[in-house]
Amino acid sequence: MRDIPTDEFERLVVDELDLLPDEMVDGLDNVVFVTEDRPEDGSLDLLGLYDGTALTERGNYGFGELPDRIVLYREPLLAIAEDLDDLKDQIHVTLVHEIAHFYGIDDEQLHELGWD
Repeated sequence: MRDIPTDEFERLVVDELDLLPDEMVDGLDNVVFVTEDRPEDGSLDLLGLYDGTALTERGNYGFGELPDRIVLYREPLLAIAEDLDDLKDQIHVTLVHEIAHFYGIDDEQLHELGWD
């Protein structure tokens, strides 16, 4: 897929985030969504990342804590997308995947649910 500028990619992420069901996003507490070009290691293997403490593992959490982050990586997502519609689908799936990690759902459970 052709290169899409960062600002346009961010708009696509926001648009896909807005399309997610309210029951999925309403419970997101102390979470920020960010985009980056690539993971720190420079690879194209990782599409997104949940960086934080899953809801199922939180005790006394949230008082003075930095927000958890959900990161979507622009270049890896562009590398696997065939066209703009496919890119939107990949962004959607990646958002669901990383939000699931916030709720304590691991990769194995996601695979069983068909979200891999």
